[in-house]
Amino acid sequence: MPPRVPASLWSRLREDEWPTLAEMLRGGRPTVHGWVWAVLAFPCTWGLTLPLLVLYPLARSARIRARRLFPVSGHRHHEDPEVARAQRARAWIAVVVSVLVLVVYGEAEDLGQAQEQYFMRWAVTPWLLLVSGPVVVALVHRMASPQARERMRLPLRTARRSALWYVGALAVSPLAAVLVIATAPVVPEDLAMLFAPVTFLSFLLTTWVMLFMLFSTGRAVRSGFNSAQVHAALPALLTGVVVWEFAIVGLCTGGLPPGPPPVQVCVFLAGPLSVTALAWWEIDRLRTRRGVSLRD
Repeated sequence: MPPRVPASLWSRLREDEWPTLAEMLRGGRPTVHGWVWAVLAFPCTWGLTLPLLVLYPLARSARIRARRLFPVSGHRHHEDPEVARAQRARAWIAVVVSVLVLVVYGEAEDLGQAQEQYFMRWAVTPWLLLVSGPVVVALVHRMASPQARERMRLPLRTARRSALWYVGALAVSPLAAVLVIATAPVVPEDLAMLFAPVTFLSFLLTTWVMLFMLFSTGRAVRSGFNSAQVHAALPALLTGVVVWEFAIVGLCTGGLPPGPPPVQVCVFLAGPLSVTALAWWEIDRLRTRRGVSLRD
């Protein structure tokens, strides 16, 4: 049997668990690279390298926790290549249409508004899922048969735990910052050094939470907080609900897209309608090809 070739450093960075800091410095070899010692030997580089040496273990820890809460396969219980291809095609068509509308009818402020809408989507979508997700799950749970409800019990706990982790991480960072800001004015100057470790730990906690949100938000949204483990149709149902909720939020905050009224209405409705059609097509394929119904 040929000896196993160790995975390269870059291939390990694509895995669920990143290598440790010591393995990063060694590059997978038994000794530390010479260039690492050369960089660390010059004090002028410490201002860059030392923060990176502190940041990498935090990023590794946050990424491992995010991958365990929201695994790669958590967004779909049954993989359907045709549905995935249709979803990718729809996404690219939406991008092309949006760019064409901005080029033909848009102005400078419309471009800035489109950028705001993009970033707002990432900020608002998790909250929409957290608000509407329990309602949709409760309806599906009520429609299910008694046997299916019993099977849903354990996956519901997993989904609930992942959602609570996400909300808790989102709440910890502001609370830590408020605590430091609120206690700073009342701390005497001669005791300020004693509170420096508390401030540093608050900074590390805030940084870890921000990294955790960075690594987990995309997967949490795609999986509907692991709702696919509760019922295979839930990710599609949640997608169809959230896309209309976000369309209403975008309409209230940014108004209709640029262009004549017929173009505005068509562009505004095309996105939610196409996503909803794909979601129902996915649910129909689950029923006809996998035997998955909303009651089972």
